[in-house]
Amino acid sequence: MGFLERKRQILKLLDKQESMEVQEIADALGISAITIRRDLQQLAEEELLIRTHGGAMKAPPKSPFTAFADKETVAVARKKQIGKLAATLVKPGDTIFMDCGSTVFTMCPHLKHISPLRIITNSLPVAAAFMEADGIHVNLIGGEIDKQRKAIHGDRAIMHIESYHAAKAFIGADGLSTKNGLTAFSETEAGISKAMIANADTVYLLCDATKIEKDSYLKFAPLSAITALVTDQELSSAQATALKKKSLKIYS
Repeated sequence: MGFLERKRQILKLLDKQESMEVQEIADALGISAITIRRDLQQLAEEELLIRTHGGAMKAPPKSPFTAFADKETVAVARKKQIGKLAATLVKPGDTIFMDCGSTVFTMCPHLKHISPLRIITNSLPVAAAFMEADGIHVNLIGGEIDKQRKAIHGDRAIMHIESYHAAKAFIGADGLSTKNGLTAFSETEAGISKAMIANADTVYLLCDATKIEKDSYLKFAPLSAITALVTDQELSSAQATALKKKSLKIYS
């Protein structure tokens, strides 16, 4: 049984029983306690459960409108892996859109070595990251500041994006599925993403494997709207096959 399937089974058990000991989970799944301890640690890092002494308990429900600062801490290693990989797709002389997603933000340290480069973004952290970077021009999208997300949103922001053209767009999503395409929790963020998609030649979706085949409540773009998916190495072969059948290129 692979990690993704164990993960699903563990969360299903906790959903029913609220809390369990390591050995209880191991017995239920027929997996060694050592493996279960490692899995629980990984799931705790993803904030999908809470580790307890000798076991784990179901994580409390969270608001879908997670602040940028909170989202930065979720699955940090995976996000950094995706950001590093996505940065290799940027070439000197490019003009790129970058949205306010925490995974997109992890591209910043790797982009500082690429110049000349022009970045159009609604993300305040992205803009701040390049304040001292030589050869990198930042075009900060104008509009209303969302203090929680540290980003610019609104109709004015969309109009700003529509005034420009980029070779590449790097965006995030709260869910991606073969049935419903790209989905989001927030209409404001979905509007920004749609505008970037419409005004870029190539669109890269940065999305970790935990969001694949998961749907949020707002559908904002079909799979055909993106050029490629940039994800982590936890993407299962079945998921990859299903997405490739939809003619989606995958980097992982």
